[in-house]
Amino acid sequence: MIHNPNMYRAMPLGIVLRKKPGVTRWVPWVWSATAVLPGAGADDWRELRRDGDVVEFHAATVMLELHGAETEAYLHGLTAQTPSIYVVMREADGDCPLEIVLATASPYEAQDYTDSGEEIVEKVPMPEGLADWVRSFVEEFHEDEAFVKRKRDKKRIDLVQDGIGDERIGGLSDVYASPDLKRRRLQ
Repeated sequence: MIHNPNMYRAMPLGIVLRKKPGVTRWVPWVWSATAVLPGAGADDWRELRRDGDVVEFHAATVMLELHGAETEAYLHGLTAQTPSIYVVMREADGDCPLEIVLATASPYEAQDYTDSGEEIVEKVPMPEGLADWVRSFVEEFHEDEAFVKRKRDKKRIDLVQDGIGDERIGGLSDVYASPDLKRRRLQ
């Protein structure tokens, strides 16, 4: 495949995280990604809304990148019942409890991050305008790959047997013996 730099788009995407009280004494707070802000400016843990103990933060702004080679994954995500952005986070030390690693429109890429178990992946509904932006990218660059049936090898394997075992072993009764064992017996 030829790399075409025009098959790429990027948009800053603000990530909104909600902090609410936990239900047990072992988990004092529960964090979840609740929304994305397309075209957001740079920000770092700015409080957006407070309702009692529940607080929403604009935690970070990351670049949502679309690549032409990934259009099949974006198309799969857009055809879901609720098109979504996947926010990948990691637990952090210090003032901020979570580090935003990335946001992606590809459910395949999100699945790759869930495999390690080190990252937290949350599914956030995609706003309609953002869904339209991703859809227009897919319409511009998506190409269906033709199915190519694999051809069988013409070699006839039912006629003659190529050989059994190690050629250094002469007798048919010793077919499954190791060469070293046979040498020891001869000495």
